[in-house]
Amino acid sequence: MIKYKNIKSIKNTNNTKNINHINNMNNIVTVVVLGVVFVSLTMASWLLPPQEFSDSERRKLAQRPKFSLDTMSDGSFMTGFEKYTLDQFPLRDQFRTLKAYTIYDVFGQLDNHDIYIQDGYAAKLEYPLQMDSLEHAADRFAYIHEKYLADKEMNIYLSIVPDKSYFLAEKHGYLSMDYEKLFHVMQNHMNYADYIDITGTLDITDYYKTDTHWRQEKLPETAAVLAEGMGTSISGAYTEYALDVPFYGVYYGQSALPLPPETLYYLSNDVLDSCVVTNHEDQTVGSIYNMEKKSGKDPYEIFLSGPRSLITIENPNYESDKELVIFRDSFGSSIAPLLSEGYAKITLVDIRYLRADLLERFIEFKNQDVLFLYSTSVLNHSETLT
Repeated sequence: MIKYKNIKSIKNTNNTKNINHINNMNNIVTVVVLGVVFVSLTMASWLLPPQEFSDSERRKLAQRPKFSLDTMSDGSFMTGFEKYTLDQFPLRDQFRTLKAYTIYDVFGQLDNHDIYIQDGYAAKLEYPLQMDSLEHAADRFAYIHEKYLADKEMNIYLSIVPDKSYFLAEKHGYLSMDYEKLFHVMQNHMNYADYIDITGTLDITDYYKTDTHWRQEKLPETAAVLAEGMGTSISGAYTEYALDVPFYGVYYGQSALPLPPETLYYLSNDVLDSCVVTNHEDQTVGSIYNMEKKSGKDPYEIFLSGPRSLITIENPNYESDKELVIFRDSFGSSIAPLLSEGYAKITLVDIRYLRADLLERFIEFKNQDVLFLYSTSVLNHSETLT
């Protein structure tokens, strides 16, 4: 019995040593593999040429900062270098996707950097209501009214485009700003404008699943309500066309998830086909839909060529000289063409890119209809309005 116990004890000791040896080897292999991966990725980030633009995120990427004694002493080199390494890290998009899956599926978080997915739609949290931002927007609009409109016989209107969280956030338990308060505050500040409520013409299906914008093919009713509110009319009869390239909206990249592409549709008829669009930034003349943009970074830019400070749409078939001036953000690009049936000329102004105090250099305000058409997201982040 004593011999048996000794043999058993020796065997147990040997097994323990073997297990410890295997564990140590596993730890060493793990450290070596991680070290090789880290060194390889670090070397790749230094040796590979830096990318200037992220197609998925639709933004410029940080570039390698210039080294000098001054940038080292004031800390700007290290700050810039940190941003550079984060933006230029190899396989960055793949790691972003892995992180997004981990956040949603492993940790059960409801959003990733304020982007969430519900009912098949990707949206961005809009919370809280920024009262100072509404005040700033109202101040800029009041400046335009006092400087250019108040002493003329102008018909002035206000309409507000709800973002997707208006339909999704509260329904699914996300933090949501007080949209009704936003509408009320802007109407009170802009008591010189008649308010045209379009929220009843919209629901979540009128927006792209992967993008912030509304779908033009869903807007005839909304355009008709705007036209009627401004005392004009449009036919509402269009032919629907589809782009032959897949559409990936801005939230496709921001979410870092492989969301399925969508089809982008646009509407036209004989009147829209005959309209002449002038881009006053470079004096180029074209049509309502710029098909050169369909294969660019954002196919939504086919609508009036995307973000432009000053554009005019002229309808040669309109029987009077009735004109409309729209102060707008990017939502206006896709609905303004539908309103062109009701006017001889529409001027679209984006004061994010054209300072309000310079407008008289480019526009003669003379008894036009004037529409302030802005999305809730721009009003709640109005620092870009100049």
